[in-house]
Amino acid sequence: MIIPVRCFTCGKLIADKWEEFAIRVKAGENPAEVLDSLGLKRYCCRRMILSHVDIIDEILRFHEEAEKRKEARRRYYQE
Repeated sequence: MIIPVRCFTCGKLIADKWEEFAIRVKAGENPAEVLDSLGLKRYCCRRMILSHVDIIDEILRFHEEAEKRKEARRRYYQE
């Protein structure tokens, strides 16, 4: 979904680091080195970043389809 703003365990801000982490890992960098360079040294914070699955785009696609169907039904019953 959406990356949590803070680490659940220690409360450190982590959401601002997600985008850079994802870009650098996709570019082929070692995730451990990227986390170190971003200042994420604690295991709890590293867990939050490493275990995050970014599926918001997929969920939005289903929401948009549902809105289209709702609008089509509304137009059908108005006619």
